[in-house]
Amino acid sequence: MKIPDVTCKIEAYAAVNPSEDPEKVRLAVSHVLLDANFKYEDGSIKATSKDLQSLAKIYDTIRSRKVTRAYRRQMRFHTHDTTTWFYLNKQAAFVDVIAICEEAEESPMGPIKIIMHSEEIQKVIDWLVPESTE
Repeated sequence: MKIPDVTCKIEAYAAVNPSEDPEKVRLAVSHVLLDANFKYEDGSIKATSKDLQSLAKIYDTIRSRKVTRAYRRQMRFHTHDTTTWFYLNKQAAFVDVIAICEEAEESPMGPIKIIMHSEEIQKVIDWLVPESTE
């Protein structure tokens, strides 16, 4: 995995529902965003990182499961200026599976929202989800 030399702030957010253990939600987020800093506040878990290596599990999943088009479509649809985002299924993440959601409602306990900020956001997207011939 050759990581581009760009500055990127990565954030992950997941609501902690009243029926959920905050530590289990933190674990689910830690399965998708590696080596991040975690904070619990206002009923949600927030994880942040400035290292694209934190996205390694998502990067590997995109390639191994051939889901490039779904991720690229979501990121292209949600790109605004220097930011893009997509949802992941929180329950799948808890059992260490990366699964994209097109809508928040696809994750019954709420999704994990991954947000990336970079002045070179298109380079980040192209690295994470290369143009595909699928």
